Amino acid sequence: MDAREYSSLVEALRDVPDPRKARGKRHAWPLVLTLLGAALLSGQQGVRAIGQWVRERAEDLRALLRPARGRLPSTSTLRRALRAVDLEALEERLAQFAQGLAAPAAPEEAAAPRWAGQALDGKALRGASRHGARVHLVSLTRHADGVVLGQVAVDAKSNEITAAPRLLAERNLAGTVTTVDALLAQRALAAQIRRQGGHYLMAVKENQPELHAAIHRLFTEPPPPLASDCAAAYTATEKGHGRLETRTLERSAALTGEVDWPGLGQVLRRTYRAVELRTGKVSAEVSYGVTSLAPVEASAAAVEALWRGHWTIETRVHRVRDATMGEDAGQQRVGHAPQALAALRNGLLSLLRSRGWANIADALRHYGAYPERAVRLLGVPADGL
Repeated sequence: MDAREYSSLVEALRDVPDPRKARGKRHAWPLVLTLLGAALLSGQQGVRAIGQWVRERAEDLRALLRPARGRLPSTSTLRRALRAVDLEALEERLAQFAQGLAAPAAPEEAAAPRWAGQALDGKALRGASRHGARVHLVSLTRHADGVVLGQVAVDAKSNEITAAPRLLAERNLAGTVTTVDALLAQRALAAQIRRQGGHYLMAVKENQPELHAAIHRLFTEPPPPLASDCAAAYTATEKGHGRLETRTLERSAALTGEVDWPGLGQVLRRTYRAVELRTGKVSAEVSYGVTSLAPVEASAAAVEALWRGHWTIETRVHRVRDATMGEDAGQQRVGHAPQALAALRNGLLSLLRSRGWANIADALRHYGAYPERAVRLLGVPADGL
């Protein structure tokens, strides 16, 4: 991937190649993409709503963007642009823009180096799927702030297991820990991450039966402890949303070199316990995992923070795109439109997080109140495009 950096989202969109034929072009390609981004930033969820937003704010938008001949694209033009856009280029430019956004500072841990966690996970676009268009995406998201670092589509006759290596390919993973759920806990992916200089933390379930059974036996029928096992535990307790939650992370290096798993540093057991404060109802869950981090490279507390950080991709990206930005309710299903809109939403979420917005619904209402706020945040200069 080209290491080019962009100072604004509009600058990144300018660099997306125009797929249209020269004959019949009426609107500059950066204008079309900027309008799509500004409308999404203003809370519009589908192409019909985007087109209406452009029409009803045409006077303001013409003054802000200064299009050639004063003309703005119609809804049908915006729809055709989404269907035809070069997805690889769009994803790449937006990822480069997002990577240039500064991650928030995190407290240093005295006992171990600080690792940059990044979550690798998939998401089906259910709105498109309801109309028979199978669209499934795999994303890489930074734990610290929910910035999406990259995204690829799962091939129609394949699954996340084949898409994930493509997303990580050729990335410099030094200093990072890639976290994945049990579906992506695969030997080949673990080996790839280590070859590219990174570490992994993978949840383990019965889809890896031998590994799962070995970890289960170790923690339920432990052999006499050895100093080299570096066994340790960390417990965190948190109260909120009417629950008292306790998370205990136990780790051991006893299986390192004993089980066939690339780069294994230690195995993990994580116990989650929640008490409903109003009713006293108790729920508990036990999970297993593996990481390439050696005990001397990360404490049990650091590993627990990385495990919990994996859910950033769900709580700060997938759920927000669905519930707040209306992705799963969308009707776009033709051509590149579903994935293109998802990519634009990722870029906008990264931009909003970098500007300190914790509540994305509040942010959309703020920028939706006045078109100037939206276009300026995207980076449109005062003299227009």
